[in-house]
Amino acid sequence: MSEPTGKYSITMPRDIAEAAKARSGPSGLSAYVAAAVARQIERDNLNELIQVAEAEHGPVTDEEIQALRDQLHQNRLEQTRGRADAA
Repeated sequence: MSEPTGKYSITMPRDIAEAAKARSGPSGLSAYVAAAVARQIERDNLNELIQVAEAEHGPVTDEEIQALRDQLHQNRLEQTRGRADAA
């Protein structure tokens, strides 16, 4: 079951509105805008969590970020190999 909806009036630059309308496809502009706003809310929530974590534990260093990216890349490679071996 879908969530209840409400009708809202928003103002945005015409070029952005036209680009969104052109990309919205069969789901329509309202669904496209709602998905974009939902993604922004997720980003805002994540940024708030990061700020809280950094306030408590200090900022994450560039080296730590790179190490985690390397680990993620390695895990993806292993998953890809595992699927190829299973095939």
